[in-house]
Amino acid sequence: MLKRLAISIVLLLLAACSQAPVRPTAAPDPYPDVAIQTNQGTLVVQLDRQRAPLTVENFLHYVNTGFYDGTLFHRVVPGFVIQGGGYTMAYVEKKTAAPIPNESGNGLSNLRDTIAMARDDAPHTATAQFYINLVDNRKLDPRPDCWGYAVFGRVIQGMDVVDKIAAVSIGKLGPFDKDAPLTPVVILKAWVLPKSTD
Repeated sequence: MLKRLAISIVLLLLAACSQAPVRPTAAPDPYPDVAIQTNQGTLVVQLDRQRAPLTVENFLHYVNTGFYDGTLFHRVVPGFVIQGGGYTMAYVEKKTAAPIPNESGNGLSNLRDTIAMARDDAPHTATAQFYINLVDNRKLDPRPDCWGYAVFGRVIQGMDVVDKIAAVSIGKLGPFDKDAPLTPVVILKAWVLPKSTD
């Protein structure tokens, strides 16, 4: 009888220990910072999870899985945009996850220093490729009669690097008939920066 009681007490204690209190998870950072290191220098973009939650989660997925590491800024159009994040150094387009919904109606505009999603003509076709606006490109914003291109953050450090990339010689290279940097501009690594606890 005492032996059975002792076993019951031990089992009750084990059950109590296995039901440790659940700690609440911290809310995701509404404005995460991502560093993008290129062979022309490093820039930092601050993402806006408040205005573009699906787009930011999508971009962070590609950052955190190392998808962008070793890809190119394959398109440079001076006075317009630089575009990258989809092609390897061998000019092979990388396989991506499914396209995401277009969040271009989020109140963010395609102004100089903003980062936005590239896509095909159809509105909900953005996957991994992104671009950085070199000038104010309000024509890329949504209008009542058409979808725009979804802005999801802005460059907060390194616009000089963006402008340096925009100044490289461009032409026909790989699968591109024009606008390809003749000396490859490589994204060496992209990663989320820790926020200061100060």
